[in-house]
Amino acid sequence: MKYFNPQDLDQEEKEELEAIENGEYVEAQNMQKELEKAKLAAKATLNKTRNINIRLSEQDLYRIKTRAVEEGMPYQTLVSSIVHKAVATK
Repeated sequence: MKYFNPQDLDQEEKEELEAIENGEYVEAQNMQKELEKAKLAAKATLNKTRNINIRLSEQDLYRIKTRAVEEGMPYQTLVSSIVHKAVATK
């Protein structure tokens, strides 16, 4: 757990911390279900796509577009697939 300086908290955070310390929060009735919901939300956040800009040679871009046509998919999808495979393998 990361340590923090209570002086760095804003007013809302100070109130939340005080409520926790005073026992004003109680565990959810179905804690396992709540944990699963939180995990799914976190996973969905990580799965969001982001735009990037990348410079490629004209020849590479032409080859990528040609390959994408052969595969029957948009070239951006092909590039994304190639990048995913590259970073997902060990």
